[in-house]
Formats: sequence, structure tokens, C-alpha cells
Amino acid sequence: MEETVVRKISAGLSQKGVRNHNERLLLSLLQRHGDLPGSDLSRLAGLSPPTVSAILRRLENDGILERGEPVRGKVGKPSSPMRISPNGAFSYGLKIGRRSASLLLMDITGVIRHQRDMTYAFPVPADVFSFLRNGIEDIKSLLSVKDLSRICGIGVAAPFEMWNWRDQSGKADEAFKSWEGVNFRLEIETISTLPVTTLNDATAACQAEHIYGRGKEFRDYAYFFVGTFMGGGVVLNHSVFEGRQGNAGALGSMRSIGPNGESMQLVDTASMHLLEARLREVDLDPALLWVSPQDWTDISRYVEPWLGQTAQELAKASLSTCSVIDFEAILIDGAFPAEIRHELVERVRRYIANQDTRGLIPPQIESGNIGGNARAIGAASGPIFAQYFLNTNAGLVAV
Repeated sequence: MEETVVRKISAGLSQKGVRNHNERLLLSLLQRHGDLPGSDLSRLAGLSPPTVSAILRRLENDGILERGEPVRGKVGKPSSPMRISPNGAFSYGLKIGRRSASLLLMDITGVIRHQRDMTYAFPVPADVFSFLRNGIEDIKSLLSVKDLSRICGIGVAAPFEMWNWRDQSGKADEAFKSWEGVNFRLEIETISTLPVTTLNDATAACQAEHIYGRGKEFRDYAYFFVGTFMGGGVVLNHSVFEGRQGNAGALGSMRSIGPNGESMQLVDTASMHLLEARLREVDLDPALLWVSPQDWTDISRYVEPWLGQTAQELAKASLSTCSVIDFEAILIDGAFPAEIRHELVERVRRYIANQDTRGLIPPQIESGNIGGNARAIGAASGPIFAQYFLNTNAGLVAV
């Protein structure tokens, strides 16, 4: 029987590797905690003040960090807090969805500088990559030479096994199957020389929430994103856990019980495609759900039962998730209006209060705050995270 050994990678690091780790550590602390002086960074990082000072100076010279206003009124010399410079780095993010694609240019602090969107009946590879090519050229024409030099990569967020989407027929089925075997890196290499990262779309949404949303408040949590189809993500030790093949946190595939007692997946009992189907039944255009800005007031009579069912399913799924890892929190977000998210979270809390929780520590149920753009923001965060921040789950490998 083959033995899998998990070990910590620590020995044999070069000085450059150590420096890179420490730079990432300080940048991650600033990203999580906000502006901090060198003395606080030294304490949090467990590094000597001279070491921290040298790293901060180097990062400031590189344009990654900038100084805030000196803090006066304390004993000793005024201290200048350091912060991540918004112009320090940029990244493209491409989200490929079932109804639309989005391309954005985001800075290292999570602010979207430019965005382009396209909608379609179903995604076709040639159309999506043409949209990417034209969008990049359009955005590049708006940037200075300096900003162009600070773009660190292109991140892609797409559903896992995009070609295996269910309930499709005809041209739609052909379009989805055409994604099988598509290598995103090779396709994008014909468009740009920038490094490419790829993420499952729900994992990307989780990454966005973790880096730029409420996720930084928690160490370990599970994340549900309610879109056309349900997805999720897992955060352990302050980092998104992608798993051996990048499909960890596939919470939409959790088992659920259908209306007739049949075994189903959560994606089939708590996703927005159910609400779309209901609107079609009453001769309403499901596109009403995706109009920006979103306003579901006129369809509230159809949203109400969907909310009730989705909340019940998420409550059961949340407890099932916590039976594997005792997460301190469950974060819930989705491609819907903020008031719908708030109501969904409140209902999940109430349902959990009435569930059998023997042997479990009930988690906090909290709302995410990134919203419908989470997958594109998460895609853009991929190259930034890979090059500037610390992945605290990367030290364990199977050999």
C-alpha cells in the first residue's frame, strides 16, 4: 500500500526564498489588518524591527507600499503607518458564467478600475476568448505605461467541468460540450504573455470574500455562493483551501433530499435556476433577475417561496459541513440584491436554531459582502495572491 507522508516544507530555503516569504507575510498582515506601523508589524510577524524596517523600505521603493500620515500624540517619535499602495499592482479577472462573462482590471487593494461585460444565451469558447482579447486591448488603451508595467497576470474563474452542465439540449448542449478539453492557459497565451491562474468560479468567489470582504474576520469558515447554480469554498488557517485538484469546497455537490424523498444535490435544491424556472412557468423573463441594478420587488411573490426553500437547504448543509470541520462561521453570498442576502442569512439562522445539533458546535451564520461580482474579483485576485500574499495552506504537501 502506497504511503502518503505530509511534511512541512521548511528546510533548504535560500535567502531569496526567506525574503520572499517575509515580504508576503508583511503584505498579508497589512492586507488583513489595514495600515500598521513597523513596530506593530514586527510584533505580529515575529520578526526583528531591523528586518521589518528593511523589508518595508524595499517594498516602498518598489511602489508596493506607501506611507500614511505620522501618528502623533504618543510617547517618542511619531510613527508612520505603512499601507498597500493601490497603484502597486494590477490584475485582470475573467469570469465565465452560464449567462454572462465579465472582464475587469483590479488593483491590489480590490478596487475595480475598469470592467467590461457580455451576456449570451450560452457560452461559446470562441466568443468568450474574443471578448477577452477585445476587452484587454480596450482597457490597455486607457492605461499609462507605468500602470501597464504593473499588471501581474490574468485570472480566470469558470465552473468546474463546464461541459458537464445538466438540463441542456440542442445548441446549448453543443456549446457547453465544446468546453471539454479547453486549456485556458494555452488559449490565453495567444492573447497575452501575462501569467495565467485558474480557479473554480465558486472558489474564486470565496477568495474574493476572504481577501477583500468579511472573510478576513475569521480564521476557518465555509462559504456558500448562490448563483444560477450553488457553489462554495473552504477557508482554513486564513487561506482558501483549493484541494488536491482545485475542487475543494464543492459544496453544491452535497447530498440533499428531493421533494419525493429522492437523493439530489444541493445545487438542484438551492440554486437560482429554480427561481428562473418558476418565472418561466408564469411567463416572466428570467432575465429580470440579472438586470443591473438588481430590483426584485415586482417578483417578490415568486422570490418568497424560493427564499424559504433555499434557507432550509442551506441550514442543513451548513450543519453537515461543520460535522467534518468545526468551522467558526458560515458565510453566505450570492448574485442577488443585498436585501435578499440579508433575509436569506436571517432565515438560515432561524432554521439552524431549530435543528438537531447534538455533537456539533453551531457556527456563526454571516453574510458576505462582495455580491454578484465576487467571481470576477476572485479571478483577478488569483495572480495578485500568487505573487504578493502568503498562502498559509501551502506548507503542507503530499509526497
